[in-house]
Amino acid sequence: MDEALHTQQKILNTQFDAIFTSPLQRCLKLANALNIGEPIMDIRLMELNFGDWEMSAWDDIPRDIFDVWAHNYANLAPPNGETFSQLQQRGVHFLEETLSHYPKGNIAIVTHGGMIRALLAHVLNMPLKGLFRLTIDYGSVTQLEFGDTNSVPKINFVNL
Repeated sequence: MDEALHTQQKILNTQFDAIFTSPLQRCLKLANALNIGEPIMDIRLMELNFGDWEMSAWDDIPRDIFDVWAHNYANLAPPNGETFSQLQQRGVHFLEETLSHYPKGNIAIVTHGGMIRALLAHVLNMPLKGLFRLTIDYGSVTQLEFGDTNSVPKINFVNL
């Protein structure tokens, strides 16, 4: 797993108090391969639920239906799926809960590009409509910094 070795090099000098991961295979494999602690799986870190579109190629979805969703993915869900607003809400809930347990800790989170974008949008108070302007590569590292409840969160780097 070359991606894991590449990602490990990026976090080599960082001590982590905990590592959380999406339970989906790709993230779980990477979390285990990083060898920075026993990963704690949390379903709130999963990628967007695409419902009936799950595992479908974009080209297999009727273009007119896909275009309506793509124009307003923050508020529209694929059939039997969830909106990006819902994804962001579960990510923010995870983040708030985790920060309450580790207020001054270094936490590693292995999750999907959609969730990373949603959390970045939350920290930046950015509308979800602009999410896909952010490139998030597999195995990249994004660092968010949270101080006490009165401080403004910081984004130290994205997609390293």
